[in-house]
Amino acid sequence: MKDLFDKIYKDKGPLGKWASQAEGYFVFPKLEGEIANRMKFRGKDVITWSINDYLGLANHPEVRKVDAEAAKQHGSAYPMGARMMSGHTYLHEQLEKELAAFVNKEAAYLLNFGYQGMVSTVDALVSKNDIIVYDVDSHACIIDGVRLHMGKRFTFKHNDMESLEKNLDRASKMAEQTGGGILVISEGVFGMRGEQGKLKEIVALKKKYNFRLFVDDAHGFGTLGKTGAGTGEEQGIQDEIDVYFATFAKSMASTGAFIAADQEIIDYLKYNLRSQMFAKSLQMQLVVGALKRLEMLRTMPELKENLWTIVNALQSGLKDHGFDIGNTSSCVTPVYLKGSIPEAMALVKDLRENYGIFCSIVVYPVIPKGMILLRLIPTASHTLEDVEETLNAFDAIRDRLENGTYKRLSAAVSAAMGD
Repeated sequence: MKDLFDKIYKDKGPLGKWASQAEGYFVFPKLEGEIANRMKFRGKDVITWSINDYLGLANHPEVRKVDAEAAKQHGSAYPMGARMMSGHTYLHEQLEKELAAFVNKEAAYLLNFGYQGMVSTVDALVSKNDIIVYDVDSHACIIDGVRLHMGKRFTFKHNDMESLEKNLDRASKMAEQTGGGILVISEGVFGMRGEQGKLKEIVALKKKYNFRLFVDDAHGFGTLGKTGAGTGEEQGIQDEIDVYFATFAKSMASTGAFIAADQEIIDYLKYNLRSQMFAKSLQMQLVVGALKRLEMLRTMPELKENLWTIVNALQSGLKDHGFDIGNTSSCVTPVYLKGSIPEAMALVKDLRENYGIFCSIVVYPVIPKGMILLRLIPTASHTLEDVEETLNAFDAIRDRLENGTYKRLSAAVSAAMGD
């Protein structure tokens, strides 16, 4: 019999094997200072393109004031207990009603965390006789929710409607045998590539197939649609989304999430979402803060307008400078380059240390080998000067990548470490 930990000693995983070189800098970095377009990293000022504060609410004076007052009045413990037992308040209900109205659904239900809530919602919506069909590029929280499913599940190629149809055919035949139903899962905005899910095309398939649609709109809520109600509003099919999910961790700059659907569906989920039934209620200070943030989303359209001024300047600027930003149709701005993981590390270190630009780096296994993805998140707090400075820095680091500078630097580091 093997020691359970043998596999851990021998294989740290595709990312873990780089921990000694990466931790504290490339992963688990420490940004300091108030959440803003410019913060400090290892004592240096950097333009931060890695903060999911789309509308610039994290450090907005009105938000800070309400958060502080709520903390003073309620503390960080109230209410105690799960909502079904002792943690339910009229303000939780008020927030749910306002969220439902904002995304044009009959009802909503609060979740403590987006990741936890997504996993639990997928689990609650299906039984072992049901079949799940989901986009292969779905976020980890969706995949983990699907893993809990005791029935069959199929993936379709990313945003590929022909692949979706093939899998719906398979799922339909299987559902006839099991007596179950079909749940299709997509994202409103795919957080890595920035592409919108093809929700309009997916709902059109309801004329041919019998399924329900569950959409994770973490990056679309507050940023897309005429009112900011998300990707469904943007594409004109919000009514066709059967279960809508969004998190407070992006546009709302807070903690928590919610699901919205017809009243009967929400009533069912309230009594069957295990992660909420057996978890402490969302703290009152977060509920009060979310009410204020939602009010600002509704009444201050300039927040979204300011965001898109920066998004358009950054994305058009990158294209004009010859960078590949893929097919993004959202605020998420990926920049694709070619290079190895060691080259990526050298590039990002140069970008942070010498150009004062902090953005996230994504490498294999999240994307294919030989690719480097620099992921930028524009916010309403950024300025056009930030954009111009970033474009100039990206020109410089691309030149150094292409002329082999980073390859030589990474080889020198590997040699010094005895690799």
